[in-house]
Amino acid sequence: MIDPGSVSPEVARARAMSAAWTFPGVLLASFVIGWGAEAAQFLVSQGLALAMLAWLQTLPEFAVEAVIAWHRDVPLMTANFTGSLRLLTGLAWPMIFFVSFWAERKRRHCGLTEHRVTLDAAHSVSVVALLPPLAYFTLIWAKGSLTLVDSAVLLALYALYLVGLRKIPPEDEEEMSDLPAVPRAVLALPGAWRGAGVFGLFLAGGILLYLITPTFLDSMLGLSVMLGVSPFVFVQWVSPFLSEFPEKVTAFAWARTLDKADMALINMVSSNINQWTVLAAMIPVVYSVSLGHAQGIPFDAHQRSEILLTLAQGYLGLLLLVNLEFAWHEAVGIFGLWFVQFAFPDSRHVVTYVYFAWCAIEILRRVFGRRSWAAFKYLPQLWKHGRVVSPATD
Repeated sequence: MIDPGSVSPEVARARAMSAAWTFPGVLLASFVIGWGAEAAQFLVSQGLALAMLAWLQTLPEFAVEAVIAWHRDVPLMTANFTGSLRLLTGLAWPMIFFVSFWAERKRRHCGLTEHRVTLDAAHSVSVVALLPPLAYFTLIWAKGSLTLVDSAVLLALYALYLVGLRKIPPEDEEEMSDLPAVPRAVLALPGAWRGAGVFGLFLAGGILLYLITPTFLDSMLGLSVMLGVSPFVFVQWVSPFLSEFPEKVTAFAWARTLDKADMALINMVSSNINQWTVLAAMIPVVYSVSLGHAQGIPFDAHQRSEILLTLAQGYLGLLLLVNLEFAWHEAVGIFGLWFVQFAFPDSRHVVTYVYFAWCAIEILRRVFGRRSWAAFKYLPQLWKHGRVVSPATD
């Protein structure tokens, strides 16, 4: 499932044929899990529902990373981890913006420069929650290793994120009429059956995804071999794209729906947090179990440069969302930088400098009052009251 070079052309063709049924199966699982998240936001906070969704959606990514960690292949381990994070921010975030714009343009005939993906104040918890793992991973990058102690800290940061989400109340039930038929029918169930129905959607979608994912990844691997994709490129770009495919399906479906583009974007942010914390924490655990004793994972200069590039992109993504808006030039910019590093791998050092330079500009714009720190200003109110009492000011 990991090394395209180990697959013969005959086996590759046989595996590629299975895409005919695994692809629709993953689509179905993605929609079922998405319906569960849409219904769950009326029982728990929307942010917590999306965090639950992100867990299920990233199961394929966890499976791939665990296999690589078990084989203790540090270069491919780093390639998969950094590639998946950079795909989320550099490709999925902009795609959500443009899918949302296209749907909005047909409804309201708005121009590209006028369109925004506007986040709800309650989403401040998820936006600000990007900062602690990014800051701690900067320390990991500086010391050049990932250890079991780091795993404990990253898991604690994720737990703190969930605590913050639990303080946010569920969505107003008056908005249920906007839901698709399936989640609306589940929420119409009496009493405890509502919770059971929502859990059933998550469970059914999760089981379907669990059963199909290995064959789905193998079928895509067969296609990659037939196309002549190298092992490193497959693990850094193709494999993460495929393992993140379920969440992209759900997010793009929401982005096409009136007033749900913010859910789509925060779904991706939750996945970012999930991977910076829980996924990264899993790596040294599996690595140590495979060795039979506790052992940190050392990073060489190349791997550290990949991590630094991913951190730079992550900091920029955080700064672009702290005003709770995502604009067209931001979507174009982060996509363009992702595409350059994808098309020209030797440009990663230059792109890293560009990311940090853009971060500096965004910080200065906020320091001088040109942009808002809304997410950070809303967070204390959300933590204390579970809602925003007074609007943020610049």
